[in-house]
Amino acid sequence: MTADKALQIWRSRMLRHGLEEVRRLAAARPLQPRARRFFFLRHGETEGNARRVYQPPEIPLNPTGLAQARRAAEYLRAHPVGRIFASDMRRAWQTAQAAAEIVCAPVIAEPRLRERWFGDLVGTSSLDLDWRHEPPNGESLRDFVVRTQAGLNDALDAETSTLVVAHGGPLYVLVFSLGVDLLEQHIANATPLLFEYEAETSRWRISNIAPEQVTAGYRTTAD
Repeated sequence: MTADKALQIWRSRMLRHGLEEVRRLAAARPLQPRARRFFFLRHGETEGNARRVYQPPEIPLNPTGLAQARRAAEYLRAHPVGRIFASDMRRAWQTAQAAAEIVCAPVIAEPRLRERWFGDLVGTSSLDLDWRHEPPNGESLRDFVVRTQAGLNDALDAETSTLVVAHGGPLYVLVFSLGVDLLEQHIANATPLLFEYEAETSRWRISNIAPEQVTAGYRTTAD
């Protein structure tokens, strides 16, 4: 896929799922982490991802997701990781544990890295997800962005090489808070991403440390 095509797909996703509002809220309070190089890993696939539904906190990785988590961990083996901050939702925690076994780093639970709570929508289809809509008995978008930024700020407030393991929503908040764009392939389950700050351009850069064919076809639903 060409870079132009990938960017076109990403922009279409932004419009379709109301992500411009996430960008607006996150960009209003940009992150300035001490870490100038860190990793992010979205959790592996769950049955909720496969069925395209809003998920409860306790849903585990399915067999595919477990394999994805182990594969991602193998790609992280070549990179020094001193600590892991992970959402304590089961799917992210299992993914973090798989990484910890390979990179031999401690895992620290960070509840503020949880996915947005979608309240009464849990268990229903997420195909028409629009981040701008406030879910009944759920978490407001503003509250979600604020608490996610707080969790990210603390997780990245050190020069120690850090891996953050979380969800699609926190990944959106992260990239918008740093002023960079994702591509569709970056959002896929268990895709190990490297974030680096380029001093010469004063900008952040994202790269996938796993071969593109490994993550092709992975689920790209939000949570």
